[in-house]
Parts: sequence; C-alpha cells; structure tokens
Amino acid sequence: MDKYGLIGFPLGHSFSKSFFNEKFQNEGIDAEYINFEIKGIDELPEVFATNPELRGLNVTIPYKEKVLSFLDYISVEARAIGAVNVIRVDHKGDDVVLKGYNSDVIGFTKSIEPLLETFHRKALILGTGGASKAINYGLKSLGLETVLVSRFERPGTIQYKDITPDVVKEYNVIVNCTPSGMFPHYDECPDLPYEALDNHNLLYDLIYNPDETLFMKKGRERGAQTKNGLEMLLLQAFASWDFWNGDEKK
Repeated sequence: MDKYGLIGFPLGHSFSKSFFNEKFQNEGIDAEYINFEIKGIDELPEVFATNPELRGLNVTIPYKEKVLSFLDYISVEARAIGAVNVIRVDHKGDDVVLKGYNSDVIGFTKSIEPLLETFHRKALILGTGGASKAINYGLKSLGLETVLVSRFERPGTIQYKDITPDVVKEYNVIVNCTPSGMFPHYDECPDLPYEALDNHNLLYDLIYNPDETLFMKKGRERGAQTKNGLEMLLLQAFASWDFWNGDEKK
C-alpha cells in the first residue's frame, strides 16, 4: 500500500488527511494518508526511513521553508517563492529522491483571479510566513503590486501601525495569511482601519474555519467582497496529487 502524509507541528485536525483518505476510499486507490507531527525538521529523515512506502508529503507550518535543505530538486516556481508545501518521493533502486513543489500558489491564484477587477492593482499581504511567500508570488504573477505587513520591524515590510485609511483605499486587495481569527479565536482579527473599506476592497482570508472570520465579516459589512480559503485548500490538494502522480514537472 502506498503512503502519503503531512508533516508539521502542531497538526490537530487535518483537512488533508480526511480529504485524501476519503478520496482513496471513493476511488478504490490502495493508499493511506498519515499525519506526521514532528517537533523538529531534523526528524524528517526518520519519517522516510521508517515509511519506505511513502510516495508524497504535504508540508505545513512551520516547515515550508525549513524543508528546502532536505530536497534533491526544487521546482523553479517553489525556489522563486522560497517555500515548499509538496514533496514528491521517487524511489530509484535503493535511493530516495525528494522533489519539492508549491501547490499553495496554484490554489490561491486560481481561486482569487475570477474576483479581481481592473481597479484591483495593489495588495496588502498580512503575515510573512511560508504561505505569504506563495501569496506574494501569486499576486505578482497576476500583475498586482504587493506590500507585506508584519507585526515586527522587518526589511521590506510595513507594520500595522502604518496602515492608514488611505493605504487600504490604495491597496484595496487585502489577503490575511496570519492565524488571527482562526477557530477557536473567533473574536480576533488583524488590526486594520476597517471603517475605510468599501465596495472597491477585496478581502481574502486563507482561514476556512470559521467560514466567515471577523476580518471577513467587518469587510462584508462595509461592502467589500470577501472570500475564505476553502477553495484554495481544495485546489492545492488537487495540485498536490498531480505533482505526486503526474508526469515529471520541470
């Protein structure tokens, strides 16, 4: 039986595990999907050593960047992003060849592109982790100018205190890549001047639990278009399967 899995810490409830095991059952695929909750990236070689049937992995927080040094090949797109969330495991004799890809950018661009209007030219990206790197790459590929927002002083970013009403009118696409507002913290949201939002704003939240975060709710109440991360999650899962089982991606 082939194995696929997810590495990260902590994992808790995993969309990927339930999604893929249901897919395997429904489609008669002789495979299983397992969560590998590893406390450090240095435990990754042990995962491969003790699971010779592994054919692919998804990668989540906090290892999307740390995993790069373990890979034999990284796609051009994933290297440009600087983060990997899909690993294809090829077995060549006794050797295991690990190939890294990024399906986050595929899921995100496919889900946000239909929502973009001609006046959506600039975007704020809230957060600076591995997911935000894929979002930044995706928005730029769609022709938008981007600025990353951090809670801390970081090179190439602005801080939340710098986001004025004028900023959210100019950077009218806002993508939340932080965990703020995620279950069970329903009452949290990024610190923004929500009163300045209007129907020219598009608020996209990578969070999908709850269906509508406080970030989205505050935007919707002021006429902004909103979308959560569920479709992105589904699309990136489809892309993961293609990377694992499709023809070689170069």
